[in-house]
Amino acid sequence: MTAEVRRDQQSIQSVTDGVLLEVRNLKKYFPIKTGLLQKTTGYIRAVDGISFYVKKGETLGIVGESGCGKSTAGRTIIRLYEPTEGQIIFKGKDISRLPENRLRQQIRRDIQMIFQDPYASLNPRKTVEKVLKEPLKTHRYFKMKSEYQDRVDELLTLVGLDPSYKNRYPHEFSGGQRQRIGIARALALNPDLIIADEAVSALDVSIQAQIINLLQDLQARFQLTYLFISHDLSVVRHISDRVVVLYLGRLMEWAAKEDLFNQPLHPYTQALLSAVPVIRRKDEQIRERIVLQGDLPSPADPPTGCVFHTRCPMAMDICRKQVPHPKAYRPGHFVACHLYD
Repeated sequence: MTAEVRRDQQSIQSVTDGVLLEVRNLKKYFPIKTGLLQKTTGYIRAVDGISFYVKKGETLGIVGESGCGKSTAGRTIIRLYEPTEGQIIFKGKDISRLPENRLRQQIRRDIQMIFQDPYASLNPRKTVEKVLKEPLKTHRYFKMKSEYQDRVDELLTLVGLDPSYKNRYPHEFSGGQRQRIGIARALALNPDLIIADEAVSALDVSIQAQIINLLQDLQARFQLTYLFISHDLSVVRHISDRVVVLYLGRLMEWAAKEDLFNQPLHPYTQALLSAVPVIRRKDEQIRERIVLQGDLPSPADPPTGCVFHTRCPMAMDICRKQVPHPKAYRPGHFVACHLYD
């Protein structure tokens, strides 16, 4: 790690009071194997050296277009994918290299995940009761059988479902109801951090609003911390306190919600926000639409220098040669762009 990268990370870490989760230079590369012997010929750089933190009780949104590494970052943080490099510091402890037995004993209860697809994330052969009991029994949460029954009823009530539904199977529920069951499962062990991976993207707009309101109500009630991954900037603006913008596995910008949406600095962030439909008052100016040229480069062969320079309307010579690292443009607002060097 270069001295410049260390210095930039220190500037990020200097404002981390009350931090629950901190990610430092996280990388996740997937090997490309070819031939009869499955020889590794390259790597897909899904996540390529990102750093950020999440404070206890807040919601950090992670946004970017498809293929930018959002979901991979979330799954790596929870150790569904093993990190290639970097640190994942949870409650002051580096969990990036913890063996599975210690991870299960010390961490699994405290970090849970809500998956994107409510149709695929629930076992179709198990009743709702068995689905919700599974994490409780895995971690031997209670001693008496009646306590497990009571907890299942409590969880269904918390997410707005009738406890009498517990003997039904997932296919008997609508998409929104299934996602409520997924939320109930994530809540079962009273976690500190919940990673919501596109938790509302597969739902109708009206159902999305109900699920988002439910997540906010649960956060206020149980002091939950969310890592909210989404490509929908309108949803992220509604639910998040701070927002991280990713592009091709790298961090482009990171700021408080209002700063990012009202004063975006990075050309990529500006392009993303220009595509969001807004209801405009008569006295407001029309936001100029920024259309990016070209396609998203392959994470197996990312561009040199700034990975965004091939599509950036403001690219300079230095952008093609030198990787920009996140710098504090103002307190709490970081941007990885040579325009602000």
